[in-house]
Amino acid sequence: MRRSGEAPTSSPSSSHTVSGHPPAKSDRSDWATLRRLFPYLWQYKWRVMAALAFMVGAKVANVGVPVLLKNLVDTMTPKPDMAQALLIVPIGLLLAYGLLRFSTALFGELRELIFAKATEGTARQIALEVFGHLHALSLRFHLERQTGGMTRDIERGTRGVHSLISMSLYSIVPTIIELVLVLAILGVKFDWLFVWITVAALVLYITFTVTVTEWRTQFRKTMNELDSTAQSRAVDSLLNYETVKYFNNEEFEAKRYDASLDRYRKAAIKSQRTLSMLNIGQQLLIAVSLVLMLWRATSGVVEGRMTLGDLVMVNAFMIQLYIPLNFLGVIYREIKQSLTDLDKMFVLMEKEREVRDAPTAQPLAGADSTIRFEDVSFAYEAARPILKHVSFEIPAGKTVAVVGPSGSGKSTLARLLYRFYDVQQGRITIGGEDIREVTQSSVRRAIGIVPQDTVLFNDTVEYNIAYGRPGATREEVEGAARAARIHDFISATPAGYETTVGERGLKLSGGEKQRVAIARTLLKNPPIVIFDEATSALDSANERAIQSELKSAAQDKTTLVIAHRLSTVVDAHEILVLESGVIVERGTHGELLAKQGRYAQMWALQKSEAAPLL
Repeated sequence: MRRSGEAPTSSPSSSHTVSGHPPAKSDRSDWATLRRLFPYLWQYKWRVMAALAFMVGAKVANVGVPVLLKNLVDTMTPKPDMAQALLIVPIGLLLAYGLLRFSTALFGELRELIFAKATEGTARQIALEVFGHLHALSLRFHLERQTGGMTRDIERGTRGVHSLISMSLYSIVPTIIELVLVLAILGVKFDWLFVWITVAALVLYITFTVTVTEWRTQFRKTMNELDSTAQSRAVDSLLNYETVKYFNNEEFEAKRYDASLDRYRKAAIKSQRTLSMLNIGQQLLIAVSLVLMLWRATSGVVEGRMTLGDLVMVNAFMIQLYIPLNFLGVIYREIKQSLTDLDKMFVLMEKEREVRDAPTAQPLAGADSTIRFEDVSFAYEAARPILKHVSFEIPAGKTVAVVGPSGSGKSTLARLLYRFYDVQQGRITIGGEDIREVTQSSVRRAIGIVPQDTVLFNDTVEYNIAYGRPGATREEVEGAARAARIHDFISATPAGYETTVGERGLKLSGGEKQRVAIARTLLKNPPIVIFDEATSALDSANERAIQSELKSAAQDKTTLVIAHRLSTVVDAHEILVLESGVIVERGTHGELLAKQGRYAQMWALQKSEAAPLL
């Protein structure tokens, strides 16, 4: 452990929120944060009590060492029967000394061994709850978040659990126990001046340390902010690696990152100056108090009130007390930092879910998969409405397509059906049940989607296809891959289905990713299917080849097709033309062409662009 040194730079708390907005201030006090942590820890109450018992045993043994040294020194004081004493008494004292030293280490290790399960179990449970809660938060939250800052906050919060428990249980409490024992021995065996010198020194030391550390907090916070800014910029730049390369902006990104690092460097240097001031002041107080204690003890030896062994014992007590006090700056700062990090994670856990299940929500019945949008209006921001009084029905087993220009609200329909957001007016029903009155998990279990922008996990092709139905066999995965016309491509690769797809699937082409997404949805085999520009990344030949498979996959399923290429929706039972959030036309392909309206104009435009399928 460092003597009053800085905490590792990887642990400071970020002042960035996970949403990327200015941090929300928590009104929770440090004690409130501890109370919030206590129920997690109290699940292991018997381990906590056993650890405390071993800790007390370790400190009693530790305090016994100076007492034993005193007796050993006094025994070694020249006497007429010195020879006999050397043969009997010192051997016993030496063995006792060794036993006490071993007991201190043994009890300490037993304490850590017993308490490890409590510490790790508490950290695991809190991290798991945060992970689950993040998945339960709305899509809006995840669209606004800063991934680098969020992951750093979670990492610090989890580490904060370990630090808080270890610092308090392994440092603060043992030091208090040892201090009480030492003061009791000094007060009973000698005069109370020893006690008052020790207490006064401790009060001055703690007051100075806490005051300066609190003052230094502003510099640490600045470091934390700049550290998180640098981290977020680095992660964002690496995630957009291809964009950086496209525009030849490596040097620009490096300069941008270096600017953040330079600001962090300056803040770190300023923080180090104040740290040096803190360390110098602490050591001055310790030196003065040690001199006063030794002056009192040596005066007692000279005046005959104390033995040489007493002097050794007092000196040993002071060393044992001031060694942990040397770390008080680090301990106090780490505890404060851990409380801040933990509170930040608790704030994240308490963040309100924009979309939540109703208290009486039951699973979707599932007998009827008819979908109805009834007078639905929705806006991501109040000033910019996306959907305006939209009403339509997708009968069970039928296909309805939605077409229209970009930004008309087509993909928003899929997001609302999935309950990523709740409608602000009207309602959406599946089988006559309002999706706001059933559980979200049952709604999403009933729907499969091939999204426009397919993002894959950094794992194998098999894992990504099997994600549609975890636990599926290799044969089922291969069957879905064949249906999506990607099996031959996978088999032709050296690793086959064990081929890793890279971060966000970047090792695959857009068309290959799209076909993996189609296979994943085919494997899930839900009663409702959404194709959101499902063939947008495919070339004409592949699109033509896979259209029949998509049509087969949609057979007897309630299907919503969101498309830009009109050639992909000509067989839909009904086509809706959406513009500026309003349905302006509806009907079959033939009916819409006969109307010579907006759909017919779009069809003619796409044909004039010589699209291969048109």
